[in-house]
Amino acid sequence: MDSRTRVFLALAHKEPDRVPVDFWAASEITELLLQRYGYTSKEELLRRFHVDFRYIEGPAYIGPEPVVYADGSKEDHFGVSRRRVSYGKDGKAGTYSEVACSPLQNATSVEEINRYAKWPRTEWFDYEPVREQARQARESGKVVVFMGDRLNRCAQLKPAMYLRGMEQILMDLYLNEDIAQAIFRHIADFYRDYLRRTLEAAEGNIDIVFTGDDFGTQQNTFMPDDSWRSMLREGFKDFIDIGHAFGCKVAHHTCGSIMSLIPDFIDCGLDILNPLQPEARGMDFDRLKAEYGRDIVFHGGMSIQQTLPYLVSTEFSFIRSVDCRP
Repeated sequence: MDSRTRVFLALAHKEPDRVPVDFWAASEITELLLQRYGYTSKEELLRRFHVDFRYIEGPAYIGPEPVVYADGSKEDHFGVSRRRVSYGKDGKAGTYSEVACSPLQNATSVEEINRYAKWPRTEWFDYEPVREQARQARESGKVVVFMGDRLNRCAQLKPAMYLRGMEQILMDLYLNEDIAQAIFRHIADFYRDYLRRTLEAAEGNIDIVFTGDDFGTQQNTFMPDDSWRSMLREGFKDFIDIGHAFGCKVAHHTCGSIMSLIPDFIDCGLDILNPLQPEARGMDFDRLKAEYGRDIVFHGGMSIQQTLPYLVSTEFSFIRSVDCRP
């Protein structure tokens, strides 16, 4: 069975010859795997692991030159400055990006939000490369996915956290609802058009659109469900509707305990939910499968808090026994 048949059977809630395989890893881990197997390209690695998906890079940034500060921090396309942070040692090290300054943290009115000079524009991106990226990925015979960079992905809450500060945007939900709404509106408007233009450029060669917004903590959602519905549901559904209008399935990544929101995700038309984090409260595999397995496809499920860092091998057979059923 080829990859496309396998994946689309799974998406239709039918049993393929095996569970579809995807590959997500930090660039440092990918490099270590290339060294281990003696490969020179990621494609060789994907073939070795029989990965059924191929991700495209997406639009190229061609906007204003980012501001670089004396400490080395650099602004992204939202005007949020970020610094590179190093971690690890002894050949097991890498870097990641963290927010250095949230430019809207001290705003006190909707007018200030609307006057912010660095709201991104979709014309700051060149969509032409998407055409060739998607065409080549489709020729591989694999399922073609557009997700974008983890710092530039169709989302609402995470960009708001970067712009406003995590603590402040969560306080805004209660104390400054109009400010929160204004920020979410600007972000969602940008990503609606960005996604639409990306899919137009792909000319039908993208199979899955991956959005990403962390709605959960280890114990619960970041906000009451009613707040999510009043502030984020509309944009969330719009991203899904745009993907569907171009013939794509839509997946969404959210960490944490989000059991209470899954019925909303399904009602919005979401096709695929990533991941399942077994240590997060309420994210019980058997219950999720029994209650929602007919309506949504689950992507992922490996514990990144226990199994991967500590190699708890007994987890693997359990995950297979639960997740691999149609």
